[in-house]
Amino acid sequence: MVMARIMGSEGVGLYMMAVPTMLLILTLTQMGLPVAISKLVAEAEARGETSKIKQILVVSLAITISLGAVFTTTMILTAPYVASHLLTDSRAYYALIAVAPIVPIVAVSAVLRGYFQGRQNMKPTAYSQMLEQIVRITLVAVLSTAFLPLGIEYAAAGAMLSVIAGEFVSLIYMLFLFKRKKSFKLRRKFFAYLGEGKQTSKQLLKIALPTTGSRLIGTVSLFFEPIIVAQSLAIAGVATIVATKQYGELAGFIIPLLTLPTFITFSLSTSLLPSISEAAAKNQQHLIHARLEQAMRLSFIAGGLAMVVLLVYPEQIMSFMYHAPEASGFLKIMAPFCLFLYIQGPLQAALQALDLAKPAMYNSLFGAIIKTAAIFVLATRPEFGIMGAALAIVIGFVLVTLLHLATIAKNAGFSIELKMIGKLVVLIGGTIYASTMIEKYAHFAINPLLELMIQLSLTGSIYIVLMFVLNLLKASEVKRFAVFGKVIKK
Repeated sequence: MVMARIMGSEGVGLYMMAVPTMLLILTLTQMGLPVAISKLVAEAEARGETSKIKQILVVSLAITISLGAVFTTTMILTAPYVASHLLTDSRAYYALIAVAPIVPIVAVSAVLRGYFQGRQNMKPTAYSQMLEQIVRITLVAVLSTAFLPLGIEYAAAGAMLSVIAGEFVSLIYMLFLFKRKKSFKLRRKFFAYLGEGKQTSKQLLKIALPTTGSRLIGTVSLFFEPIIVAQSLAIAGVATIVATKQYGELAGFIIPLLTLPTFITFSLSTSLLPSISEAAAKNQQHLIHARLEQAMRLSFIAGGLAMVVLLVYPEQIMSFMYHAPEASGFLKIMAPFCLFLYIQGPLQAALQALDLAKPAMYNSLFGAIIKTAAIFVLATRPEFGIMGAALAIVIGFVLVTLLHLATIAKNAGFSIELKMIGKLVVLIGGTIYASTMIEKYAHFAINPLLELMIQLSLTGSIYIVLMFVLNLLKASEVKRFAVFGKVIKK
């Protein structure tokens, strides 16, 4: 939101064009090592093998720093081609170059994060992420404003520099904690430990590579998304500057709004995985079904209100948040389908808990391929343009969610009850109707922002009342709902 107000949709578009490339390079550099490091460090510490822990860190640092150097160099050398030919906007070059130094920083941070998690110490990761967010949010306004007089492309690069600054401060904090709490000197005999680390590297890669495969599907799909969108819009005859602005509205404004409720469903997913794993280990099918039903219901409830708000008040929300009421058309098309996105996380967690990670990966891969193909087919048509890309994104996440549901139904015999679906239709449909009446008739001679807040409060109140009338939320869940990690009953 800060970037949008400073740089506008065009600047956000340039920034968002560089983000998928950054995420892909970071995924390739980390190679799923944090998970592998965490597992091996925990095992070594349980055996009291301090030298093994040191060797794990030495080998991991050697791998990530080497990969970081290779991919940073590759990113810098290929940035002109990626910006001009793939993204079709040469101005994206500055954002790509600005973000390149983040690769080695995140590579070392990933190793330290895995080390602390392996020692059952989650505080360094949590505090470092909080520091990163504070620094990034503080500096994004300062740097983008400072560089804006030079041009919108330099403002986007300044926003990228704020990301690097946040990651750097996070790394310094973790290095400080590591140096203070470590029980060995990492630099002493570093290369000796590295030379003897062949077996350790095999152990790390055996765990890390399968994890990387799953993550790569998402990041590769995300990497190609702005490229396919830009190329498709060029074929449709859309000017480069207009295409960048439109992509900024879609990827920088709309997608973050749609995905906002997923922080709730992510918490539900985190709780769901161990609870279903436990039930599956005991072969308690009824308990698996009960926990899945609960997770689905709570995800629908949490996402349903967001869907109503985005569907009924799109112009007001886009105006007050981004000064971009013209982008509200995206919300009108995408919001009705966002419930599929909100239940995707719990379904993914359930598949992992049921040892169905491979089918889940294939579902995601198939969805990514169809989405990418749909972007090209729809966005190249002048009558659709960027709206075709929005429709393709909807097709992608709806398809993946339906495939996840089908996989669970086939392997666990679970299906969503028609009774619950009927209640949800009444809840959401009734709230949409009431909210439409509120939006149409409930106007006050006051500040427009305050008027919107009152309208949203009325909508929320109606939603909550209907929710309890329909008995969609149980009293025991209300008591525990403040702590998302405990929502799934034990």
